[in-house]
Amino acid sequence: MSSAQRTLASSHADTVVALAHLKKALALPPSIGAPPIAIHNCTKPRRQKAGNEISHSNLRPHVLAHDRLRVWSAPSSDNFRLSILNPLPLNDVLHPFDVMLISVELKTRENYGARLLRFHQYCDLRHILENCRMPASDHLLALFIASWAGKVAITTAQNWLVGLHFWHNLHGAPWLGHTILRTATAGLRKVVTESLKRPRHPPVTLEHMHALFCGLDLSNVFDVSVLAVTSTAFWSCCRLGELILVNVNAFDVSHHISCSSSFNKHSPPEGVSYSVLHLPWTKTTHAQGANIIASKIDNVTNTFTAINHHLLVNSSVPLDAPFFAYETANGGWSAMTKPWFLAHCNHIWHSANLLELMGHCFHIGGATELLLCGVPLDIVAIQGHWKSRAFLEYWRKIESILPLFVTSSVSDSQAAMLNSSMDSYARRYS
Repeated sequence: MSSAQRTLASSHADTVVALAHLKKALALPPSIGAPPIAIHNCTKPRRQKAGNEISHSNLRPHVLAHDRLRVWSAPSSDNFRLSILNPLPLNDVLHPFDVMLISVELKTRENYGARLLRFHQYCDLRHILENCRMPASDHLLALFIASWAGKVAITTAQNWLVGLHFWHNLHGAPWLGHTILRTATAGLRKVVTESLKRPRHPPVTLEHMHALFCGLDLSNVFDVSVLAVTSTAFWSCCRLGELILVNVNAFDVSHHISCSSSFNKHSPPEGVSYSVLHLPWTKTTHAQGANIIASKIDNVTNTFTAINHHLLVNSSVPLDAPFFAYETANGGWSAMTKPWFLAHCNHIWHSANLLELMGHCFHIGGATELLLCGVPLDIVAIQGHWKSRAFLEYWRKIESILPLFVTSSVSDSQAAMLNSSMDSYARRYS
């Protein structure tokens, strides 16, 4: 073997070793961001369920759904990795992968991973070669989406494509979904059956709020916490996930408000008393967070009073606990969770012959109530942490449930005024 051949062989061996080290490192959890156990207790992948099988491939090892974006690859992935691994150390190469991953929430990564599975199932069934799966051609993406026509909602199909696009970005592959894909996706809208259309979610109304106030035992610390969460979610237009936990083990101080979070009361000599509570994270602002304004409005369910009462009766809860945690009979405390909260609310509403609702209905109901009360649209958008164009999109959802919201206490003129104001807002920001 000549000197040049030995040098080439040595270089090739070094490349293979470096690539193997990179793949091994990519199989580990990201070095930055919240650990996955914050939401998921499962640390090992389960046996594949019926309907979730895919062909065995070293490019797609059996991992948890939220790890597929990072670990599942294609032949082009190696070329991309080698191109950046050649001049840079391993840690420098891993860092952008981790940063890109934490730009997407863990639950979203899990959903993207599930959609990635559907794409590879389609490719397996059609015997699509590995090097054709990424970058996927415009017509392959269109064929994949078209195969689900009439089987999934348009929003589901669009989310699948977002996940595929992110997978391409993460592995340095160009996104080729353009004209053909857009046309196929537009066609999906025309063939969505009624059974796939999501029903309009009725909002939480003042009637629901007053039924809760009357049905809760405000000498009970759990019920006091429920009222505080209810009032905050409704009047401050918050998402429940920004206030309470999915389970008692899910607390993450970087995402959830704690008893040590910034909380300031203000009582101007002429005006309405209010308090300001800082959220460390929201769905729209992410780590920038946002402030909740809790005003002492003329309503028994007002947020200012509800939060003050909660903090008073649950005063022994430690500073490092979740903000809406409550004292327990054994002298300890427990975090308020979304399942417990909704179950308690729905039990009271059922007893009052009202519709049982979901968590997002507070966000919708609070925004609509403020709008019907004449609160300026820009103020409601700020209260709900929306940007102008995002609020226009959200309004389309509110508009569809407005007939369900309007009761005898709301006149037709109020509803007409609201629609007129929104039309003006749309012209301003469209």
